[in-house]
Amino acid sequence: MQATVRGLTTTLNSTKRYKFKSPEAVVDHVVIGGGVVGLAVARALSRRFPEKTTIVIERHTRAGEETSSRNSEVIHAGLYYPPNSLKTRLCLRGRQMLYAYCTEHGIPHRRLGKLVVGRDDQRKYIAAMHAKAQALTAPPHWDHSIDPQVLTTEVLSGDAARERVPELAREITSSLWSPSTGIVDSATLISSFEKDIGDAGGTIAYGTRAVRIDAATESTQSWIVQTTTSSEEGSDGHADATLTRVLINAAGLGAVSVLNEVLPPSRHIPLYYARGAYAAYRGPGVRDIKHLVYPADEASAAKGASFHSLGTHLTLDMGGNVRFGPDIDWLSVPDGAMRDEDVWEPHLSPDEERARSMYAAVSRYLPGVRPEDFQLDYVGIRPKLAPPGAPFRDFVVRTDYADKRDGKAPMISLLGIESPGLTASLALAEMVAEDMLVGTDKQ
Repeated sequence: MQATVRGLTTTLNSTKRYKFKSPEAVVDHVVIGGGVVGLAVARALSRRFPEKTTIVIERHTRAGEETSSRNSEVIHAGLYYPPNSLKTRLCLRGRQMLYAYCTEHGIPHRRLGKLVVGRDDQRKYIAAMHAKAQALTAPPHWDHSIDPQVLTTEVLSGDAARERVPELAREITSSLWSPSTGIVDSATLISSFEKDIGDAGGTIAYGTRAVRIDAATESTQSWIVQTTTSSEEGSDGHADATLTRVLINAAGLGAVSVLNEVLPPSRHIPLYYARGAYAAYRGPGVRDIKHLVYPADEASAAKGASFHSLGTHLTLDMGGNVRFGPDIDWLSVPDGAMRDEDVWEPHLSPDEERARSMYAAVSRYLPGVRPEDFQLDYVGIRPKLAPPGAPFRDFVVRTDYADKRDGKAPMISLLGIESPGLTASLALAEMVAEDMLVGTDKQ
């Protein structure tokens, strides 16, 4: 039985170390978080509003150090989530935008296609996923000239699936073929977004942490963001203060702490953390593998949709190397945790038990793999808005205002942006820059 998992409910300035400070600088847009989503948003803002100043605050010394660099690097097709959810709509549009961007900018990527494979008792799940895919309607901004059909899928028999992946288990009797699924070199993508931001006049402040946020409504309708740099982290209460008219909270694993900073305690939101390990594989059982392979896992088949995990799946990197993962291992907030790093940073190294459980999961659909050939590689942490066993939770994109009476100075928070966040990054940016900020008087 799953033990109770505690979420983290805290604020940036939970220790009250940083006192109110008048701003020393003024900018138009501040984006907190330099992961792939924060960079995509900053890129869109810099390009859409060239006359305005945009700055990204990134607490690490490099961009994309957390979730963005610790995932499967898959360009998802949009198969799994409820049809009208943000996850589905933004994944569909983001997939279209990402393929176009990668082609235009020379970002290494490959449209490999994937198989979702199931046994006899999972045929209905496979059929339902196919029917849902065929019924999907185009999301906002969809370019029909690029993709006339929103999501192409095909149901294959077990034998037809084995023509594509010869070493699939004989127990696999049905599969869903998704030709739109692919992979991308996320590091090169992130570097390209960074370059785009600089070319458009934006700035990225690395090694800079947001430590306090205040609404400034008396003299100006704005937000005051206090920050420290890596070199100042140990200094007593020293911070720089910047006034911004638009604040974008794309802090990923820390996004809820940013939002809680401006909410009353009674409305604070918890965030849960799920660890996923990845293993490199060089051994038998994956002969001539050219496609991604995802299991229709037990929870997915039972519920009709996969909410917390897509199963321990097989992916390929740009060099054709096989990788398995992620599995799922929920983290519980330890006593005394004051920041999100207190929860997840101690868990960034996989343990041998994860390799054994990953082998057990993978061998159900690829029985020829050997446990000794699983080489634990890295761990990613997923931000979850709901604990294990909870119903589906969508991406959350919410707006709070420094001046609640007049709806001035928006703070747009992007919460729970896990998979398919990499695929959806450009669509999230489009949503923020075009749908939420253009044509308003809130800038």
